[in-house]
Amino acid sequence: MSHQQRLDIWQVDPAALQAVLGMEKSAHRGSLENSLLELVKIRASQLNGCAWCLDMHNRDAAAEGESPRRLYVLAGWREAPELYTPREQAALTMTEAVTHVSQEGVPDHVWNQAKDCFDEKELAQLLMAIATINVWNRMAVATRQALPDEPPTAD
Repeated sequence: MSHQQRLDIWQVDPAALQAVLGMEKSAHRGSLENSLLELVKIRASQLNGCAWCLDMHNRDAAAEGESPRRLYVLAGWREAPELYTPREQAALTMTEAVTHVSQEGVPDHVWNQAKDCFDEKELAQLLMAIATINVWNRMAVATRQALPDEPPTAD
């Protein structure tokens, strides 16, 4: 399988980029912690196999001081719940359910766990963040979005 980028959708249709950026802005306008949002973005990107988003959001999380250990373990977070707060666990569970919504929808126990950890406005913003990263993932995977160049290392 060739990994050559198929289409630069953002160059071909800048209005599409603006639309998704509008979703992104909506998800970030509230009180959700940036660290939580990065975990959500990374987890959804893991589930969707989006290398471009994984590269970006792991770097972003690390640059904001996220623990490397929590990033390394995120794909198996249920096996190390002590590394993640109950609020993060609820967000990750919701991320998995919404990302795989065609499998069983969002079960009541998942919704109720999130509802216990987030107020209604935060829950709406969490859903918007999950939906948005899934849009980014689908666009990047479908077009085989090329990874950015490796940034220079500090010597």
